[in-house]
Amino acid sequence: MGKIKRKDSLSDFKAITRSSALECLSLHISKLIETAKNKEEVALELKRFEELYHRFLVLQDSKIDWRKIQPPEQGLVHNHESLDDPPLERATEMLNKLVVVKLNGGLGTTMGCTGPKSAIEVREEMTFLDLTVQQVKWLNYTYNCNVPLVLMNSFNTHEETERIIGKYKGALVQILTFNQARYPRIDKETLLPCASDYEEDDSEWYPPGHGDIYFALKYSGLLDSFLKEEYIFISNIDNLGATVDLKILNYLANSDCEFLMEVTNKTMADVKGGTLISYEGHSQLLELAQVPKNHVDEFKSIKKFRIFNTNNLWLKLKAIKRVLAKDDFDLDIIVNEKRVKGNQKIIQLETAVGASIKYFNTAKGINVPRSRFLPVKTTSDLLLVKSNLYSLKHGGLLMNPERPFPEVPLIKLGEEHFKNVQHFLQRIPNIPNIIELDHLTVTGDVTFGFDVVLKGTVIIVANHGERIDIPSGAILENKVITGNLRILDH
Repeated sequence: MGKIKRKDSLSDFKAITRSSALECLSLHISKLIETAKNKEEVALELKRFEELYHRFLVLQDSKIDWRKIQPPEQGLVHNHESLDDPPLERATEMLNKLVVVKLNGGLGTTMGCTGPKSAIEVREEMTFLDLTVQQVKWLNYTYNCNVPLVLMNSFNTHEETERIIGKYKGALVQILTFNQARYPRIDKETLLPCASDYEEDDSEWYPPGHGDIYFALKYSGLLDSFLKEEYIFISNIDNLGATVDLKILNYLANSDCEFLMEVTNKTMADVKGGTLISYEGHSQLLELAQVPKNHVDEFKSIKKFRIFNTNNLWLKLKAIKRVLAKDDFDLDIIVNEKRVKGNQKIIQLETAVGASIKYFNTAKGINVPRSRFLPVKTTSDLLLVKSNLYSLKHGGLLMNPERPFPEVPLIKLGEEHFKNVQHFLQRIPNIPNIIELDHLTVTGDVTFGFDVVLKGTVIIVANHGERIDIPSGAILENKVITGNLRILDH
């Protein structure tokens, strides 16, 4: 009697499990569609989710081969300073073919705020949205052009954003909006969507990352309507350095490049940022979530990976149309694991807009000055952009020429007392002078008086149950201040 061959039980088990998960998902999606008011539109959206989910299941065991990762090949990244300014007439011509898109899907919850993050006041009583509109308005007025401002909202930000933009009707800016997709969160244990009704409980749903912009533009109809234009500039609305740059636009217009990614030099504050790499002969964006755990420290190394993605992207619109027409436009999946109400473990499948670089012809990186990357993710960032380190001009921030070095200070404010914007403003009602500051760490119950000057490295730590009040007019240079108010030379 012949021997019975044993199958690879592990791979066989996984195949059965995945097949079962896909079958269950299809049934679940069908039920969700039945609960929707606009069934046809929702069916199209959830079909994209189902495709993403399928790729997630199939690719679970596939890992990036760290040995094949190389820094960007020579010639892939150009220095911004080597680019040429266009003449005035040419600038106006190119700007009339440009669309500015701001990623506006995020909430201000990480800074203790409700509603769209773009509605947070950041400078001189103006919000991110106010400053963005001012930037585009100045551009249109100065160059006698008509650059539209387009906002990609999420279901979290759409309604409030629509209400806010009503106040800009008199501005010299055409403002358009469209929504990215709304996908159901996945229960990590069952691998099934948490939601059971499309129209109820937004907490069971999530916006699937800014990589969704391509299909969202397509299905909104805006992509086709913009084809009479030629170029698109995409950036995060909370990056106050992401203004329209004529040098980069000129390079895009006068080269065969279809995709330009602004990168800038890494500092210790940017070790988690995605970086440009060469992988199996192709340019690729590598995000921290894709890095094997045993190589995370190497990924964060400034020596090996010297640059990171600012998420300021310039593309040719016809190239986007061509790429989306193909069947192989599958952006790398970022698996975002979270704990939600009741300590439930959930999974969000997301994509990054910059990951599309590998699908475009002659894609390049542009190494830009740090001034083009001024994101506000935390109150530590808020302190920077509110400070005298910058001045405000036409909605953009300019570095104070009195700053003795180009790098920005590293600022770390304790989460317990400073995470919330309201608490931050109560504790630091008057932003200190930080022109000569290198590093600031503040933890514990600390408040600042008026006209405080910080220089060099300043560390202020209030021990549990104690409080430190920095007096008005204090000048702190290379000092460590502890809970018992001892002041030591650093």
